[in-house]
Amino acid sequence: MKHLRRRIPRSAMLIDRHQFISRRQEMPTRRKFAGQLAGIAALAAAPLRYAHAQNLDLARILVGFPPGGGTDAIARRLAERMRGGYANNVIVENKPGAAMQISISTLKDSAPDGGTFLLTPTAPFSIYPFTYRKLPYVIEDVAPVTTVCTFPFGFAVGTAVPASVRGVRDFIAWCKENPGKANFGSPAAGSTPHLVGILLSKLSGTELTHVGYRGDAPGLQDLMGGQVSGYFSTAGAFLPHLKSGRLRMLAVSGVGRNSFLPDVPTFREQGYPITATEQFGLFMPGKTPQNLVRRAAAYMQTVLVQPEVTAMLATFAMTAKPTTPQALTDVIKADTDEWRRLIKQIGFTAES
Repeated sequence: MKHLRRRIPRSAMLIDRHQFISRRQEMPTRRKFAGQLAGIAALAAAPLRYAHAQNLDLARILVGFPPGGGTDAIARRLAERMRGGYANNVIVENKPGAAMQISISTLKDSAPDGGTFLLTPTAPFSIYPFTYRKLPYVIEDVAPVTTVCTFPFGFAVGTAVPASVRGVRDFIAWCKENPGKANFGSPAAGSTPHLVGILLSKLSGTELTHVGYRGDAPGLQDLMGGQVSGYFSTAGAFLPHLKSGRLRMLAVSGVGRNSFLPDVPTFREQGYPITATEQFGLFMPGKTPQNLVRRAAAYMQTVLVQPEVTAMLATFAMTAKPTTPQALTDVIKADTDEWRRLIKQIGFTAES
């Protein structure tokens, strides 16, 4: 990497040193991993008969994005698996806008009776405190239930970019030749995909203008329609559109290539040390009694290991990863510590 460090800003060298997000989270010790497995086993052995006997008439899963996107699709599949077991009926409520702050506020104000969940990336709790001047919530307003899955980020270009652009370096060169088209979209301002795009801008020494959307559905529509040149999101967001030929994936984050997208090179392979991955978490209102949180976590363990659910997540290039409530809490804390340092280094804000 020495030749790269001579070409990129000092802040980028710091990013490389930290490998963007500490890999400590992704390579737990044997003792820690065994402890997490033991915790999951204990939850799975919880008395689900009691949970079934106390079925709610109605439960809901809040989603901070419009219908039609990946998060919405995952929430609806989870709702199907919870219906009739956790509650007599489980619905999905879409609360898009304000970079998921509306959905989190809705959760915060919901009754802590075990009937309301939020499915969300963990960025609103680990990144937003450092990128927004004011938030309508704090981490104590939510109760972590379980990690749902982990995933990498991807970068794609659309019809506004010529077919000769086949990699990230090609895109950067094209942007320098066409500064009026040097832009990229993301599903939300201040989100991790937005941050990844700004990182590429810093690492390449190229000014890239961000265009924020309210979810992937409108953003990908504009990408394929040529209204925006590039787009950062979860890698799986692009999968349904790759065969159309109207977009091309140029890179995926992570230390190595993703098993769901083996033909897509990593940013790292192309000289940009962007290795971040993230996770979706399931949350309840912060004042929910711990016995209800544990009961919900135990039920979700049975859902997230079902072959149909893991196969569904794979269609979004996501890997199922059920955890205990404490394990999700620990991941968010570790991410928060790393993001605080990185965001300060590059001066990132939701308005970047």
